[in-house]
Amino acid sequence: MGVNSGLVKTAIRRQDDHMKTVDVFWSFRSPYSYLATKRLRSMSNVWDVRVRPRPVYPIAIRTPEFFSEIRPQWVPYLMRDIVRLSQYLGLPLGALNPDPVVMNMMTREISPDQPHIGRLTRMGILACEIGDAEGWAFMDEVSSLIWSGGAWTEGTALVEAAARAGFDLADLDSRQEAEKDRLEGLIAENQAAQDPHHWGVPLMVFEGEAFFGQDRLDVLEWRLEQSGVQRRSFKSSTSSLTG
Repeated sequence: MGVNSGLVKTAIRRQDDHMKTVDVFWSFRSPYSYLATKRLRSMSNVWDVRVRPRPVYPIAIRTPEFFSEIRPQWVPYLMRDIVRLSQYLGLPLGALNPDPVVMNMMTREISPDQPHIGRLTRMGILACEIGDAEGWAFMDEVSSLIWSGGAWTEGTALVEAAARAGFDLADLDSRQEAEKDRLEGLIAENQAAQDPHHWGVPLMVFEGEAFFGQDRLDVLEWRLEQSGVQRRSFKSSTSSLTG
């Protein structure tokens, strides 16, 4: 007798309801979200904990004035930091082609016309609704395409990335448009849940305690152990950084 995959997923979700949970607030436009994704994706394989992806809009959309108010050293430091961090982690990094957020990098003005980030974030929500693993797979494949410098809006690049994660891009695209209002409401719910803790991403929240940035993953895992979360194996998730 064959196994009903729907029943299996329902049982897994019910089991997840009783597990401790790490909520991860994450954005397609955040280089640090991208650089943390593979480790976050593998974390529930190492620890007996649910790692729930919760896509949100980037700060450029939520707070458009942010980039016009930051110190001039901020962007140059950011660029140096993400390049060396990608080298340290062994992850590809390239110029955004195009940037998921339409922005004038000289004036730091955010365009009112944003054809990409809403579409991506709504598709991310749809993927996460299937399950945590499916959501992480979609976010990993798509962010890897975007942040490795791939021409992700051209040809079949995004179609292929979605397929590697197990999704039909045409189906996701049609649904994100048809269900736009509902999905925007879920994005807003995620943002409202993040707001009391910190404005940046990736932001991990475990039992009301926030851990901001990919450089807090070690501290998060220390806290998991302190709180009694059991390891599924002796293998640290740091070994899964590159795949």
